[in-house]
Amino acid sequence: MRVVIGEDSTLFREGLASLLTDRGLDVAAKAGDAPSLESAVETTPCDVVIIDVRMPPDHTDDGARAAKRIRSRHPRLGILLLSQHIETLHSVDLVAGGRFGYLLKDRVLDVDDFLDALHRVARGGTALDPEVVSRLISGRHPADPLARLTPRELEVLSLMAEGLTNGAIARRLWLTARTVETHVASILPKLGLAGAGEDEHRRVLAVLAYLRARALDTPTGP
Repeated sequence: MRVVIGEDSTLFREGLASLLTDRGLDVAAKAGDAPSLESAVETTPCDVVIIDVRMPPDHTDDGARAAKRIRSRHPRLGILLLSQHIETLHSVDLVAGGRFGYLLKDRVLDVDDFLDALHRVARGGTALDPEVVSRLISGRHPADPLARLTPRELEVLSLMAEGLTNGAIARRLWLTARTVETHVASILPKLGLAGAGEDEHRRVLAVLAYLRARALDTPTGP
């Protein structure tokens, strides 16, 4: 797997590059600001790009905005955002196309989980940090379009948003795979997705509906 890294902290960037190289991945390019990152992606074939949300030149959400531009030009490229903060404004749009992940930087310390997320994104899946999902769950109100879901269905949907398969959700919640399938089958029509096409596509649409509903009442920041 070929990886491009966009991170302005030299220490974190080089440490991440060393970690990936030690695990057999090819770090094809590194960049310390958003414009350099976009140039690197244009000139360097890669499978996934790791991007810090907050980067120069503005040190706000430059990385997230660069990710959206990269996605528009390279829809098949995996994108994994890293941040110390939770930002949903741009990630809601990015997750719609799959091949997207959003992890808090502390998650990199769990090397196996981080690499699993990176591979999942490169294969076309999603990988959202549980803390991001937890933040999005908070603040529900009666007008919430997800209010029709039961607590267990919302829990299953939140794990779908993390990118887990039905089998992985079953293991996380100590349920049978058949029970999870039943919950998913109930969630989709409640979100108006009963006839939305293939199962994988409907799962992505369900996650997108979930994130959009949460983004409506969640403060944003880089």
